Amino acid sequence: MGFEINDGVLEKYIKKPGVTEVVIPNSVKKIGMNAFEGCTSLTSITIPDSVTEIDDSAFEGCTSLTSITIPNSVEEIGLGAFEDCKNLTSITIPDSINEIGSHTFVRCTSLTSITIPNSVKKIRWGAFVGCTSLTSITIPDSVKEIE
Repeated sequence: MGFEINDGVLEKYIKKPGVTEVVIPNSVKKIGMNAFEGCTSLTSITIPDSVTEIDDSAFEGCTSLTSITIPNSVEEIGLGAFEDCKNLTSITIPDSINEIGSHTFVRCTSLTSITIPNSVKKIRWGAFVGCTSLTSITIPDSVKEIE
């Protein structure tokens, strides 16, 4: 696989023709800003337990991505991290997340349901804007603020 990794930060995935699945190396601690932006052929991305942060727009425009599991090691998901992942049907948000950022799932038009874990205290503005297929969302009592 083609990755640009510096000091534990996956800065860029280098697209390879025909590749639909990617396993991020265990040496990665952070998925950097725009690291997978526009990787339209990827359907599956495996994030290892070594990752603690997903930066802004990390997976923006991964239009073929259908599902992703975020490991419990991740403590922060950046602005617009999954924006325009139009075929994303499911996502698992770990108990380690305490805030869902602005525009995290903007225009994830195939996302049908989501369960917010008890660890989340705040859902920022526009987190689910344009999720036109979203028919079920479970928000726990732990959420004290929805912008």
